[in-house]
Amino acid sequence: MIPRKQVPHSDSSSLATRRGFLQSSGLGAAASVLGLQQSLAVAAKLDGGGLLAPRPSHDPPKAKQLVILFFTGGFSQVDTFDYKPLLQKNHEKLVPAYDTLDLSTKADWWRFDAKLLKSPFKFARAGESGLWISDLFPHLSTVMDELCVIRTLHTDIQQHSEATLAMHTGSPQFTLPGIGAWLSYGLGTFNRNLPAHIVLSRWNPYGGTKSWDNGFLPPQHQGVRIIPGDNPISDIESPARSVTLHQLEQRMLRDVNSEHAELRPHDFELAARTDSFATANGMMRVAPPLFDLSDESESTLKLYGVGQGDKTSFGYQCLVTRRLVEQGVRVIEVIDSGSGDNNWDAHGDIFEHRNNAKYVDQGTSALISDLRQRGLLDDTLIAICTEFGRTPWYQHPPKSPGRNHWERAFTCLLVGAGVKGGLAYGETNEWGSEVADKPCHVHDYHATILHLLGIDHTKLTYRYGGRDFRLTDVYGDVVTDILS
Repeated sequence: MIPRKQVPHSDSSSLATRRGFLQSSGLGAAASVLGLQQSLAVAAKLDGGGLLAPRPSHDPPKAKQLVILFFTGGFSQVDTFDYKPLLQKNHEKLVPAYDTLDLSTKADWWRFDAKLLKSPFKFARAGESGLWISDLFPHLSTVMDELCVIRTLHTDIQQHSEATLAMHTGSPQFTLPGIGAWLSYGLGTFNRNLPAHIVLSRWNPYGGTKSWDNGFLPPQHQGVRIIPGDNPISDIESPARSVTLHQLEQRMLRDVNSEHAELRPHDFELAARTDSFATANGMMRVAPPLFDLSDESESTLKLYGVGQGDKTSFGYQCLVTRRLVEQGVRVIEVIDSGSGDNNWDAHGDIFEHRNNAKYVDQGTSALISDLRQRGLLDDTLIAICTEFGRTPWYQHPPKSPGRNHWERAFTCLLVGAGVKGGLAYGETNEWGSEVADKPCHVHDYHATILHLLGIDHTKLTYRYGGRDFRLTDVYGDVVTDILS
């Protein structure tokens, strides 16, 4: 377990010293924010430094920050990155299949013959690596040599909410801490004026806010949702009539809160609220400019496909993500769609993937190439994932050219720091329905992400209810073959 000592703010002089140190260190300056880790670690020793101060990792990290691009609904592996020529050749051939609506017993009488459904999209090799990708992603195909395509993901559940929860927390059943909360807890953040974990999400995903919940971890580690639009953060502007009045109010509140905390040195919930108020105060200063793209060049806006007045598109959210990376936010997640009808859940017609891919393609590609051009991809890991895959056969019974949920084999990606680009990892069978070689469970995916951030997933634990919990439960192996 990475040790975390909570020290009450019992000495106002040491509190002032710590705050003075942080202010003099230039916290929040984009140009130097990542270089402040050592200074902030020293600051953490002054009166505790707060739960979000940067902490040392178990091992030297390849990545310092994590970006998650989550594509809601379950995109189809055989229509995107896992090309299956025999699926095309054997269109409507009857093959043995399971009814994915009830795999609880997997008894023989659940088996049936299903008709294979070929992909309506054209595949081609891209980049020097020659990886296969469908024409759903014309922009992403231009950065194919940056992608590590893991084609053998598998999970334990085939229902949206549970599978989404498992992809974020490692558990399909319980509201445990999300991966962003675990990283905030284990590593802290580089910028105390912003949350350690920010989620950009226009719509509520399956399972709501559970995916970025702090669970039993201290509440400072909970993810903060930002809803893109004209007012992404409510009540961000100070109501104070003047700066002088605002400063006086803050000083008075600080003194009152300090006295109140001294009488309750073991009330960690109180310490958490105080800490969150300090972060909120910092956000009032530094957050508004992050969502204002007026200082971005015309070429950058064009790269992301951001038009005049655009404050909601996926490209806009990806550009804001790059700005958050520059500001030292530890974990940023962008969720492309919600639990409604506009996600990747193509039961009726797999051709609906065309609209979903068009929405995310340019922004995803732009984020990768922009981070690379600025030298930020060397320290940033990008996880592009979904909750499960889709069947290579028609939705059962076959009423239309759609695909059902499928948890036994699907594709997710990793890009950036510490990962081999231009690599396809693992093999599925001829239809893309079963893992044939090099399986990668969701726990393995999480273990690998933590490893790249310098964390031994077996040691990042938190004792709660009489046992030690961790993101990967009692499972998980690092996928060493994809490491650079």
